[in-house]
Amino acid sequence: MTPYVLTVDADVRDLRTADRLLHALAAELALPEGVFGCTHLVRGERPRVALSLTLPSESLLRTAQERLMAAGHQVSPGAPDAEGRAVLYPGVSALTGTLTIADVLARSAIDRVTVLGTPGQPAPDTALVTSDHVRPAWQSDELVLTTMPAVGGTLVPFEVPDPTPCCADH
Repeated sequence: MTPYVLTVDADVRDLRTADRLLHALAAELALPEGVFGCTHLVRGERPRVALSLTLPSESLLRTAQERLMAAGHQVSPGAPDAEGRAVLYPGVSALTGTLTIADVLARSAIDRVTVLGTPGQPAPDTALVTSDHVRPAWQSDELVLTTMPAVGGTLVPFEVPDPTPCCADH
């Protein structure tokens, strides 16, 4: 499959809003399950989070581009970079509850799982508590989920669904 990619710059400033916008756009455009939707941090004079959509056909790309532009979104061809954080990807809906690493790799487009601060990969039978929030990132053309150790020898995704803001109690 030749990927057809476009970037949407909706002037979003945070990942949570970008995630919600990706889900809303996928629903509005009636995108198929196998689409990749990623967030990309854009630095510089105007820091923001851009979105990319990787679509399975040129006709779907054109349709999505036309509809997004008609809705007032700034759209450009290609992805902003090669290191997007995947929000929509094949199999994401199957990554709920507690699964083994082998299940995560078999059920989704995730190519590899790493554990923060450790060499190598976790054993296939290691349990991953997903909290229904699994956000892998592209690294060298592989979709990689970074995890961290948790209670009872389990793992959890490094990115949590509801992070505590820095200095929340100040």
